[in-house]
Amino acid sequence: MSYISHAQLAERPGARELAEVATATHEHIVAAELMEATLQGDDRSAWSAAEIAVADDALQRIDDAVSDAQATIDGFLGKRGYLPLNPMPGIVTAWTRAIARYFLHKDRIRTDEKSDPIVRDYRDAMKLLQLTAEGKFSLGAEDDLVSQGTGSPEFTPGSSTIRDNLKDF
Repeated sequence: MSYISHAQLAERPGARELAEVATATHEHIVAAELMEATLQGDDRSAWSAAEIAVADDALQRIDDAVSDAQATIDGFLGKRGYLPLNPMPGIVTAWTRAIARYFLHKDRIRTDEKSDPIVRDYRDAMKLLQLTAEGKFSLGAEDDLVSQGTGSPEFTPGSSTIRDNLKDF
């Protein structure tokens, strides 16, 4: 099960950015419209076979980055027994997007890493994954492993309750 779909990636970070970072360096950058059609599974008959082959190669690079991101996430979530994820928490999709985007941008020239949104999102995802692995961050409402503070109060047989203590008054 993929943690993020091609359509979700087409939405954000978008086909144009993905085409720019996923096209092989020796090829012309895939047209944003073709990358969009490739991600969405739309008709690509308006493009040549060579252009489609380059777009498919870029899509494979994207899928590889997503796969690597999922493996990274699984390494953290597996520590807490979260796998397999069902249903898929939205935060995991966001982490997958941030980590895959970072992996796809690995060869670019970086300016100031402190103000770079790609690096910031990656670091935030990694920090939250670490906190999740340590049990300090919840996956949200779908989190089956977090049961503290939910449900009815529990009573231990033989122990006194507030009602028992108030009968003396």
